[in-house]
Amino acid sequence: MNQALIVACGGLAIGSFGYVFSAPDVEAAPTKDRLAYLHERKEVVYENLRDLNFENKAGKFSSEDYQGLQASLEEEAARVLAEIAKLEKK
Repeated sequence: MNQALIVACGGLAIGSFGYVFSAPDVEAAPTKDRLAYLHERKEVVYENLRDLNFENKAGKFSSEDYQGLQASLEEEAARVLAEIAKLEKK
């Protein structure tokens, strides 16, 4: 009886160890290149600008807050567009 219990516990321990430390059979997601990332980022920034404009018209921001957020998003859009242009020249 004790030997069967020891064998069962040992098998369970080995099985658990193998399950926990085995590598999963999951394929890695395809990596995006920098240009694809920048195009995606550009769309996000444009969407944020549209949302900001809508929310400003709804009266959710003070004039100063709106201008600050708009300037920040426009600067980011300019940086992204400049990098896209640089990479597409290559």
